[in-house]
Amino acid sequence: MSFAGDHPPLARAELPDDTVGLARYLIGKLVVRALPEGTVGGRIVETEAYVAGDAAGHGYRGMTPRNRSLFLERGHAYVYLAYGVSFMLNVSSEAPGIGTGVLIRALEPLHGIAIMRLNRGVERLRDLARGPGRLAAALRIDRSLDGTDLCREGPLWLASDGHDPGAIGLSTRIGISKDAERPLRFYVRENPFVSGPAALNR
Repeated sequence: MSFAGDHPPLARAELPDDTVGLARYLIGKLVVRALPEGTVGGRIVETEAYVAGDAAGHGYRGMTPRNRSLFLERGHAYVYLAYGVSFMLNVSSEAPGIGTGVLIRALEPLHGIAIMRLNRGVERLRDLARGPGRLAAALRIDRSLDGTDLCREGPLWLASDGHDPGAIGLSTRIGISKDAERPLRFYVRENPFVSGPAALNR
C-alpha cells in the first residue's frame, strides 16, 4: 500500500475534547498531505495549546470571517498567514463555537522528503519542517486548506502509526507576548526536529 493508504485518518472520537489534552495527544501522530506529485508526511514532534480565555489565542475576541475555522468541531484545520510571510497549521480543539486550537509547530519528515525539499528549497533534513512556517511550506499548506476536516481523507489529514513518542517535555510557548508564562507547549525531548531555543527544550 501507499503511505496514505497505510495511514487512514484519525477518528474524531479518538481526539481528546480539551485543548491541552489534544496538544499532548498529537505528539507522535502524523500529518499526511496529498499533493499532485505525491504524498508527503511527517511525525508531529512539537505543539502549542491555545485555550479558552487565552489572550494569545486567535479566538479570544470572538469569531470573525478570518478565524471561523477555529470555532469548528475539534479536528478541523485553521490555517492563517502570520506577519504576511508564513502560513501556520492549527487544529480546532473543542466543541463547535468555542474558538480554541492547537498549533502544529514542528514535524519530523518521514515520507515524500524529495518533494518537501523542493517545496522548501533546502536540502538539510532537520530544517525542512522545524518550526510552523517551515512545516507549512514543506507540506504546501496555505489558506486554501483552511477549514479542512482533518479526520477525513482528502488533501490533508491526521493519522497514527502507533508510534510511542517517548518522553514529552512541557514549556512556555514561543514568540508570544500575551499569556506568555503559561506552560502550554509540548515537545519530544531530545528530538532534533523540535524548534525553539535550547533553553526551552530540556
